[in-house]
Amino acid sequence: MDERAALSLLADELEAVGDDTAVVEDLVITTDMLHEETDFPPGTSRYTAGWRAVGASLSDVAAMGARASAAVAAYAAPEFDREELLAFVRGARDVCNLVDADYVGGDLDGHREFTVTTTAIGRTDAPVFRDGARVGDIVCVTGTLGRSAAALELFARATDSPETADPTLERANELFRFEPRINAGLALAPHASAMMDSSDGLARSLHQLGEAGDCGFAIDSDRVPIDDVVREIDDDEGHALELATTFGEDFELVVTLPEAALADVRSDTDVAVSPIGSVVEREAGITLDGKTLADSGYTHG
Repeated sequence: MDERAALSLLADELEAVGDDTAVVEDLVITTDMLHEETDFPPGTSRYTAGWRAVGASLSDVAAMGARASAAVAAYAAPEFDREELLAFVRGARDVCNLVDADYVGGDLDGHREFTVTTTAIGRTDAPVFRDGARVGDIVCVTGTLGRSAAALELFARATDSPETADPTLERANELFRFEPRINAGLALAPHASAMMDSSDGLARSLHQLGEAGDCGFAIDSDRVPIDDVVREIDDDEGHALELATTFGEDFELVVTLPEAALADVRSDTDVAVSPIGSVVEREAGITLDGKTLADSGYTHG
């Protein structure tokens, strides 16, 4: 079975399965596993790998509207290279520092493939779950979408053109290092009816929110915030939209909230949030410009 089927199976066995983190009293906790073959394209620096791996778990904390506390990582590789290991830890520490969390260590192990398992914890006494979207709410996303898709294309170009690899790889790594939206999650939480991160892509996130909340979504393509770098690498507007909605791994927040709350969010915070559509009845389905939006996105494994 694939990842989605496995999660569905476990949901029948474990009550906490289904949100971005588990909630234990006022703690939120999450864990992620990333592999070199599937998650770190050739040219990904160990610094970027540390940042991205730990950042993925911190993004789950953000999606619950929690304040990040700490993160750990288990680092496994065929051998322990001094510079690579130090770079990884520095990347992990820097992304934690960015969101006022502590990187507090982890574990080391030998493994045939570079693999990282990360855990992050945070605190909130009012977590935001995925199942609260209500008809009439608006749906918004933070930041812009498509950065990771653009980075992947640049990693591939660097491999194909060794003579220009260095500047291309530098930019690809920069795009691959994202800011976990902890501050945005904290600002949105008091207003949000449902929230999750977009690690599997906007389209799949909407399907997951719709399933959890027994609702549908009507999305306008011209309101989807596509990152400028996507259009730099692909001037086909239709393909750029596809990358922004289905590629995933951007780690932005997808949030529903009452329409009246958007003005408060914008006036009381400096969060960059874009309304992209509205919550509709489940029978209306999940649509993009009136056409069915397929449940397409990133799948692990």
